[in-house]
Amino acid sequence: QVQLVESGGGSVQAGGSLRLSCAASGSTYSKIGWFRQPPGKQREGVVYIFDSGSPFYDDSVKGRFTISLDKAKNTISLQMNSLKPEDTAVYYCAAGPWGTSWFQPNAATLVPYWGRGTQVTVSS
Repeated sequence: QVQLVESGGGSVQAGGSLRLSCAASGSTYSKIGWFRQPPGKQREGVVYIFDSGSPFYDDSVKGRFTISLDKAKNTISLQMNSLKPEDTAVYYCAAGPWGTSWFQPNAATLVPYWGRGTQVTVSS
């Protein structure tokens, strides 16, 4: 089992920035990152990073979001800049094995480990 605890999030105006963090403990995993679930929509992949340090971003956040991995502390951080109202969602830290891209439809069903989620609200 992998335990994931998120921190950060909150409310910000469009164009602003927020930072999320996730602390992992327990078993090992191959990739870790973030999903988000906008109001009334399915959970979708945002970004993930392999333990080798290679990040992969969804097109909707490329150039605005940056993920970083601190192996010593077993934590990841997500710096979110130039936020837009459409970024409003509950953000979930997630971890799992090697496998399919998290950006495919229904990818969330293949992810075994989840945090509780943290709300990000961007107002226009």
